[in-house]
Amino acid sequence: MKYILLIFTLLFFSACSIKNYEHTQTKIITIKSPKIKFSDVGYLRNSDKSIELELFMAGKSIEKIAINHLICVSGGCMSKSSFNKEYLNAVYPDDTLQNILLSRAIYDGENLSKTENGFTQKIQDEDVDISYRVEPEGVFFKDRKNSIIFNVKDIDE
Repeated sequence: MKYILLIFTLLFFSACSIKNYEHTQTKIITIKSPKIKFSDVGYLRNSDKSIELELFMAGKSIEKIAINHLICVSGGCMSKSSFNKEYLNAVYPDDTLQNILLSRAIYDGENLSKTENGFTQKIQDEDVDISYRVEPEGVFFKDRKNSIIFNVKDIDE
């Protein structure tokens, strides 16, 4: 029994451990949700299995959101569904934030329309009214019913 507890503890704490990221990008990030309000520069780091979004305000790091099998924020680590329930919307699929940050289709590609330089998705039901657009310049996600916005833009260099 104590070995099971030890293995569980190691897995739990390794979710928030230091990762080696293959890609680092500087972005202008805007997030508006019931619990997060942010608009400034951020670093998006990722590898095949994990993502880290580090948010800065006035040159100072104010929050890190690390995503792998759990999502870790300054308040601790939680499952993806728990993160959605607390920070976004409980009805969102578990990988919604990860897919937005990586410019991937959400909701298993539902209502996906290819455009010249990317794609759009419009998802409407009794719980959400989502407009999602991925272009070379960035990503825009807006859920009108739940007042949630993600805007991730490349910084022109």
